[in-house]
Amino acid sequence: MGFSTEMCMMQGFTTDQDTAMDDLYGNIENTRRFNTCLNSMAIRIATVFASLKELPCVWYRASKESDESTAAKVRELVPTKLASAVWDMVSKYKSTIPSFPQNETCDLLIVDRTVDQIAPVIHEWTYDAMCRDLLNMDGDKYMHEVPSKTGGDPEIKEVLLQDHDSVWLELRHAHIADASERLHEKFTNFVSKNKAAQIQQRGRDGGEISTRDLQKMVQALPQYTEQVEKISLHVEIAGKINKIIRETELRELGQLEQDLVFGDAGSKEVIQFLRKQSTPENKLRLLMIYAIVYPEKFEGDKASKLMQLAKLSPDDLKVITNMQLLAGSSNKKSSGGEGGFSLKFNNQKIKHAARKDRTDEEEETWQLFRFFPMIEELIEKLNKSELAKNEYSCINEPSKSSAQRVPAKSSKTPQTAPTTAPHSIRSRRTANWGRSRTSDDGYSSDSTLKNVLADFKKMGKRIFIFIIGGATRSELRVCHKLTTKLKREVILGTTSMDDPPQYVTKLRSLGERQVEPPLNGLGI
Repeated sequence: MGFSTEMCMMQGFTTDQDTAMDDLYGNIENTRRFNTCLNSMAIRIATVFASLKELPCVWYRASKESDESTAAKVRELVPTKLASAVWDMVSKYKSTIPSFPQNETCDLLIVDRTVDQIAPVIHEWTYDAMCRDLLNMDGDKYMHEVPSKTGGDPEIKEVLLQDHDSVWLELRHAHIADASERLHEKFTNFVSKNKAAQIQQRGRDGGEISTRDLQKMVQALPQYTEQVEKISLHVEIAGKINKIIRETELRELGQLEQDLVFGDAGSKEVIQFLRKQSTPENKLRLLMIYAIVYPEKFEGDKASKLMQLAKLSPDDLKVITNMQLLAGSSNKKSSGGEGGFSLKFNNQKIKHAARKDRTDEEEETWQLFRFFPMIEELIEKLNKSELAKNEYSCINEPSKSSAQRVPAKSSKTPQTAPTTAPHSIRSRRTANWGRSRTSDDGYSSDSTLKNVLADFKKMGKRIFIFIIGGATRSELRVCHKLTTKLKREVILGTTSMDDPPQYVTKLRSLGERQVEPPLNGLGI
């Protein structure tokens, strides 16, 4: 069928439709391609529920009444059409699949990429996201040099950054600074506990190595080699990332991006940055965020002037134009952009913000870690049955027996979690959901989520969220985080997993695929 469920700890799946954004939102005159894409998507989503024997309560982002063009209306109706198609298929399973639930057992929320156009382009500061954003990885493949076993030139080795790598499993959702510190601690602890490593270290320090020491090293060598390779690989990767951050002054840009999103920066700061030396890609991504928060700054010839100031091409302007086209009316909901609002300062200047700062709601955080994808708020609202009625609809209201269904562990009176005092945005700590339980040597590493997986059956109803048009690493991280926080397994579905360069490329070529002629000229 061509879709993948192997996405990080089985908490995600893709329908393997890399061209879905263009098929559904690009050249919509090609109705055959549109319908084929939507139908395949619905079948693959329904197959997930058939495999898990889950009957979802199907929520979706509803279209809004507007006087926009037919094309804009068609784009807004995509989540509605997909939700209807999925429910039509899944509801039939009640009579065709043995032991299939007759009442709703989980929640499914269907949205598209316009629900959050900042998440795909803002610099995400986790180890996982930085690897894929800055290191030109091919999927999960990372290429690096290793010493030749024959003593010749270094060899190129391919490694997969996946769940079988315990260090990767532990650090992938950690802030890059946190990951770097923890890797240093791992290596230090490893040397202090491993005899072969201590011998190696003494050799480097000029200490003599006895014959007995050499024998011990040989005996410990296989395990020593495996452990060192695992830790040194990630030390190398983190080192490369930190070097790129320093050389490109990425922290300054990252701070500006987040200040812009949270209303702490405006046009003045953006223009100052555009006048500096930076890569065209970074300037374009900043302007994309700027266009979302301040759409009025791109009206008329203002957009062209900004592109000239940034020394970007008309082809780059097309990316922003297509992004706004994709958003349609959702980009005009308010002067603050997507889900935006205004902040008044001194009763004179008005600054926009695309997010409300949630720093005080989190236990602990790192600098440049306050950005959160919009799906975090949506999932929490869905969990509390607080989705806005004027923006989200449900095809099948949950039946009474389903609504009364409770998780197995809820028979006991839940204990109230102790209140944790909020930390500053500059606090250099990691939230508990992202901490490992055993992480001192990198060999027994395990994530909090992995421990939680064993208790999934004791959790409440699953929450599925499906994003049409691609999802991001930050959104996958949110699903891991909320699984622990809400005590409900949160599963991310999407048409493809996109890193920032891929997303920008898709926007650049939106609508450029040729309309296919009817077969045999018969219009079929």
